[in-house]
Amino acid sequence: MEDRSPMSVLAQESRGRTGSLAWLLVLGIVLAALNLRTAVTSVGPLLDQLAAALGMSSVGTGLLTTLPVLAFATVGAVTPTMARRVGEHRLLLLALVTLGAGLLVRSLVDSAPVFLLSSAVALSGGAVGNVLIPTLIKRHFPARTGIMTTVYTTALAVGTMLAAAATVPIERASGDWHIALGVWAALAVVAAIPWLALLRSEPERDTGQRDAGIRQLARSKLAWMVAIYFGTQSMIAYIMFGWLATILVDGGFSTSEAGVILGVFTALNIPVSILVPMVASRFRDQRPVVVGLIVSYTVGFLGLWFAPGSTALVWVVLVSIGMGSFPLALMMLALRTRTPEATAALSAFGQSAGYLMAGAGPLLVGVLHQLTGGWALTYTLIFGVLVAQLFTGLYAGRDRYLEDERLPKAIELPEMMKR
Repeated sequence: MEDRSPMSVLAQESRGRTGSLAWLLVLGIVLAALNLRTAVTSVGPLLDQLAAALGMSSVGTGLLTTLPVLAFATVGAVTPTMARRVGEHRLLLLALVTLGAGLLVRSLVDSAPVFLLSSAVALSGGAVGNVLIPTLIKRHFPARTGIMTTVYTTALAVGTMLAAAATVPIERASGDWHIALGVWAALAVVAAIPWLALLRSEPERDTGQRDAGIRQLARSKLAWMVAIYFGTQSMIAYIMFGWLATILVDGGFSTSEAGVILGVFTALNIPVSILVPMVASRFRDQRPVVVGLIVSYTVGFLGLWFAPGSTALVWVVLVSIGMGSFPLALMMLALRTRTPEATAALSAFGQSAGYLMAGAGPLLVGVLHQLTGGWALTYTLIFGVLVAQLFTGLYAGRDRYLEDERLPKAIELPEMMKR
């Protein structure tokens, strides 16, 4: 039987091109992806301790939890322009260095303002990587977009879980939160090494090429459908990571039991990130996958809302499967475009607009819960978000391309992106 695992397929890919370069690119993408969420998920488990040690006010902690959305939206929007001026490989190397420097500085300080500023620097590096990696996949592995998205999203999920799960044990073993946060700066240094070697293979760029930027794509229906799909799945994720434990405790679970279920929920992102892109990449039309994920979400949330609390783990697993909409949304950035330039533009627009939408989710849930003391309005909000995710996913999931869309003449895409 033929081996069609991601690593086997990539081995075949590497034999068709310079093998060492292909594997170096795969290694570079994996290591970079491992780092993209460490600045976010390493802070959450220590948030109360950090606030006390730094004398951080509630406004400061609120800003710290909001910084990821702000960085991903703002810095992500200008990443294609920076890539065109600096070069994609050089920019990703610079992003990893920036990420590592921000992580290192914030692990050394005892000042709340400096901690916030260095966190913003680190998150800016991660924001650049969010946009660049789908572009690099499209450029270097155009025939293996699904396989490479599987590799990328799996590494992203592993890095997310690793930082969330290991930070507290490191802090307890060392007795110092500075060390627990500083460890992740070392991981960023390791990730930068392959990109030092890849500087010699920097893709050619047209510095005179004008942007297909926010204003152009803001009039594209497909771009908006991708952005809203990306935003709705991110909103559900932020709500679940921020509020699932509280929902479970209110449902009768102890804090430790809720923590275990939240850990299962987080860990399941890894197999889901492997399976969903592998399935979706087998079809030119991803609408059946969109529907399947929505069904899983719907059954899971209905169970959490109405079923006995003792069955919560079953419904959490189904919601975890629905979270496969994240790797699917990342796939769409490349599948709905023909060229790396268009992928970069759609990635920047879709992620920037999407993260801005998603950031409102946890805040709305907090307000609704405070007003009512229950979760009925929260579940109503979630199902409203799922309706939007379904309709935008059905549009974005069709076999179509951004470059083929009929845009107003004043904002036509650059010729390079139509080829």
